[in-house]
Amino acid sequence: MKRALITGIAGQDGSYLAEFLLKKGYQVYAIDRKRDVLPPYLEAIKNKITLVQADLLDMQTLVTCMREVKPDEIYNLAAQSLVQDPRNPPSYTFQVNTIAVYNLLEAVRVSGITTRFFQPSSSAMYGDVTTSPQNEKTPFNPKTPYAISKLAAHELTEFYRDRYTMFCGIGILYNHESPRRSPEAIMRKVVSTAVKIKHGEENKLKMGTLDTHRDQGFAGDYAEAMWMILQHEKPDVFVIATGEVHSIRELVDAVFKELGMGYEQYYEFDERFARLPEKGVLVGDISKIKMTLGWQPRTKFKELIKMMIESENSKR
Repeated sequence: MKRALITGIAGQDGSYLAEFLLKKGYQVYAIDRKRDVLPPYLEAIKNKITLVQADLLDMQTLVTCMREVKPDEIYNLAAQSLVQDPRNPPSYTFQVNTIAVYNLLEAVRVSGITTRFFQPSSSAMYGDVTTSPQNEKTPFNPKTPYAISKLAAHELTEFYRDRYTMFCGIGILYNHESPRRSPEAIMRKVVSTAVKIKHGEENKLKMGTLDTHRDQGFAGDYAEAMWMILQHEKPDVFVIATGEVHSIRELVDAVFKELGMGYEQYYEFDERFARLPEKGVLVGDISKIKMTLGWQPRTKFKELIKMMIESENSKR
């Protein structure tokens, strides 16, 4: 029976991946520093997961973890994932997104175990793009501390792959959503607010401009892609996306229509949520992962919206 070690299991990616791996017959271990209570969506599988006490910023605890668990596969899904998060300074972003990755890779090397390591990179690394769609060879041009931290982790992972011949697979993930995403994330925010408006609990959807565009998929589909990358015969880099782009206006319109409303009377522009104008459109070219691994997203845009609304309604 294969052993998988997951960091960030409480997040949307980690939780969907844990469910997927358990169905595949894996023993699932999760690095967890101090958490006593897992999120409700992990309730059904919590007794099937072994929590390992370790700190991603403490190398020695990670070396001990590697030697005790001896994982066949490691999925590093712990990250500060909001591109603009005023609660956390850039120093925290680099600790979680870069230093922790170095610690994990070095712990694998020092411990002497043979394993396969997955690192999720971000489409934010492309920055202000001049060509669309983007593929694995599109130049990176990061414009935020978050994007820079992810690019540093990306290059660290490639360094360990090439210097120490470690099996390190990388997925360049575009925006992906689910009912398990943080409430601040755009799709979750729109759905949550629209449902509250439907029930008379809110009267406005306050957002920035609606004319930005995103390639948005379902986190559960992307978890399968991560696994497939580590099953490949050699370590490689793959774009994980839908290959389709939708404006925020399309998203808002689709959510409100699904709830039997029009969004125009409820939308209110709020400068606090405004972003700089787009320079090019981030949309992924999934030709490589589709042809090489046979992966493509199963969940369509409107199916994802319906899933999000059903989840929000189920909490009422």
